[in-house]
Amino acid sequence: METDSEGQCVPLSETQLDFPGEPYSVSVLKVGFCLPQTDGTFRADGTVTLITGLRTVLVDTGGPWDRDFLLRSLKDRGLDPGDVDVVVGTHGHSDHVGNLNLFPAALLIVGHDVSEGNTYRPNQLAEGQSYSIDEHVCVCPTPGHTGQDVSVQVKGTSAGTVLVAGDLFECCNDESSWRDVSMNPAVQEVSRQEALRTADVIIPGHGPPFRVLRK
Repeated sequence: METDSEGQCVPLSETQLDFPGEPYSVSVLKVGFCLPQTDGTFRADGTVTLITGLRTVLVDTGGPWDRDFLLRSLKDRGLDPGDVDVVVGTHGHSDHVGNLNLFPAALLIVGHDVSEGNTYRPNQLAEGQSYSIDEHVCVCPTPGHTGQDVSVQVKGTSAGTVLVAGDLFECCNDESSWRDVSMNPAVQEVSRQEALRTADVIIPGHGPPFRVLRK
């Protein structure tokens, strides 16, 4: 179990993927993974998360190979791609933003870019300021894994504040691995500590959700 100065990671049951709340609920549609192979390669896919409530927000879309899975998962919840108001790509790696083209009508937030169609909105993500979707949901800059990583913070769920963190955290017990895939470990460590200080549950990029217990 990983222990950080700001909090302790506690794995949740791998079946605990839904966090109901008012006015927003959070559901993990797909748990990401990263599996080293014997030939030196690795197989990986990013976590896909749906936030529903006043607006419908999809955080990360998986890789292009997840297209049919993603469409089916939305349909199972009574949704078409056109029903998704906001799509957030936590960073630009192919296993996290491989299906952005399914959502041409959505507000797209990818890294520090905020766009509707081909119109880009001014924002202060690059200056370290959050981008508010509303008073309950915001997109927070959490750099380190890449220079423009963002996470999505959702307040008011049954589990408290949920942070959909992309690859800020690989998984709960990632202390031996996250630095190896980090562009800037020192910066990422700061982002991780802030997440552990403020979130009650973290949804990482390549593993099931985990709870944060603060000292």
